[in-house]
Amino acid sequence: MAILVCGGAGYIGSHTVRQLLAAGEEVIIADNFSTGHRATINSAVKLYECDIRDKDALLKIFAENQIEAVFHFAAYIEAGESVVKPLKYFNNNVYGMQILLEAMTEAGVDKIIFSSSAAVYGEPERIPIDERDATFPVNPYGDSKLIMEIMMRRVSAAHGVRYVSLRYFNASGASEDGSIGEDHHPETHLIPLILQVPLGKRDHITVFGTDYPTPDGTCIRDYVHVLDLADAHVCALNYLRGGGSSDAFNLGSGHGFSVKQIIDAAEKVTGGKIKIELGARRPGDPARLIASGDKARKILNWAPRFDDVEKIIATAWNWHRSHPHGYDD
Repeated sequence: MAILVCGGAGYIGSHTVRQLLAAGEEVIIADNFSTGHRATINSAVKLYECDIRDKDALLKIFAENQIEAVFHFAAYIEAGESVVKPLKYFNNNVYGMQILLEAMTEAGVDKIIFSSSAAVYGEPERIPIDERDATFPVNPYGDSKLIMEIMMRRVSAAHGVRYVSLRYFNASGASEDGSIGEDHHPETHLIPLILQVPLGKRDHITVFGTDYPTPDGTCIRDYVHVLDLADAHVCALNYLRGGGSSDAFNLGSGHGFSVKQIIDAAEKVTGGKIKIELGARRPGDPARLIASGDKARKILNWAPRFDDVEKIIATAWNWHRSHPHGYDD
């Protein structure tokens, strides 16, 4: 039987496809290429170019293939954009999940692994963040991810579709061989933005806020390597295959690094000085976001391989240095 990866041409999806193939799984990709890249697609993988909001297309995939489980990466992810375009996020993310779950229940596919986010927590009540902590998103992106989790929980109760929701913290890094990596347009993630300075693509990196209640005044985040995220999806699949019940898990390193610390680490990796300009705080940026990943380690048997932020940045630098214009090179 095959694994259907929705959004399998995107950043985390493409790395997960490779991990599934390495584990001997049959993989089918569904992607509309609104943000994904054709260059990531392995020729051995069957591809359906379609949108998850197209129910007929999904039912066709389920009819033509024996699908055991669905991996869902096909959501919009930019929190800032979601504030000014909330309906775009509710349409693609929430309505897309509705159509996907409808198609799955009609086709009798009973396992889904969902790419969720730490954004479901909003402003954390404590650090590290535990899966039992309150969920109060502060933007439409976080709202959409939480609603999607609620939808899966209700459908699980009504129709027996078991799910694993993986709440990522800051995804980062690239494949170790430098063949695939992070390429967003526009780019909004910190590490690739920092690396654009030594690449000569920007003059400086702006640090938004230096007066947070942290040791150096800048925001602290938990960075987790994209390959560790991909491994977690394979662990989640094996968990559901073993009869595991529906649940949500944080995916993070459990260690926090400030913006200034990330810039310092990038300077060590790249061997050059990175110019900084200071900016005002951005609305909705919590001072600290650090995960407790103990639950995923214990229940999913997830064992992250990248526990050093310089190693994470080094893989990203390897990718960006060899692909300074992303997949357009």
